[in-house]
Amino acid sequence: MPNEGMRGIRQLIQEFTADSHLPVTFDVFDVRLQCEVPGTDYDIYISSGGPGSPLDSKGSLWERKYFALMDALHEHNARHPQEKKHVLLICHSFQLYCRHYGYAKVSKRKSTSFGVMPVHKTDAGMHEPLFRSLNDPLWAVDSRDYQITEPDVDKIEQRGGALLAIEKYRPHVHFDRAVMAIRFDEAFIGTQFHPEADAPGMRMYLLREDKKELVIQKHGEKKYWDMLDHLGDPDKIMATYHAVVPRFLMMGLQTQLSSVLS
Repeated sequence: MPNEGMRGIRQLIQEFTADSHLPVTFDVFDVRLQCEVPGTDYDIYISSGGPGSPLDSKGSLWERKYFALMDALHEHNARHPQEKKHVLLICHSFQLYCRHYGYAKVSKRKSTSFGVMPVHKTDAGMHEPLFRSLNDPLWAVDSRDYQITEPDVDKIEQRGGALLAIEKYRPHVHFDRAVMAIRFDEAFIGTQFHPEADAPGMRMYLLREDKKELVIQKHGEKKYWDMLDHLGDPDKIMATYHAVVPRFLMMGLQTQLSSVLS
């Protein structure tokens, strides 16, 4: 089956190019299978989701090359604060980044999380430019066997970042639910959910027998049919689809255009 995440990312870039009338070009690198890693000459980077374990690959060649790139981008952004490279980390990439740089605990879930889920914003998430127009909770596609918990909030905030979203907001208990989004600094942001997922792609997945059984076993049949109904609601995952990645692209390009014009 074609990778739905990559299809969604390509589609969003193509839609953004058409809507913005900007000469946007992009390249795709197969980091994990081919050890292909871009240089630092791109303006914007989107690091896609899984599948696979974010723990078992520690120390592998492709991971070493991948984090050498991340280190190089950190260094570039520190040296050229007016020309920062923007990076969006999705799902598996978000988990890898948190694990490698010590932002949070990454562990295997007791059961797979899959479906159209509510994602609850923190106070900082309410003001996050990529999320600002979305409802609270925002709605997104969640598909993961691993989770991020116990975020080092002090470390995140010391570097200019913020915890943006969690699975479920419980004000009397701190961080007992998985972290769903973190802004690491002005240029780096990560989401546990899939902002590139659209309704047609998710509908295809939910209609598969294995995915249908997975959702029904965990959430019940009513929740399964509710998820299918949610796909037709423009205020749910399609609102997320039209907001997060396009705004990320626009913010990244605005940084580059400002540096050229200044």
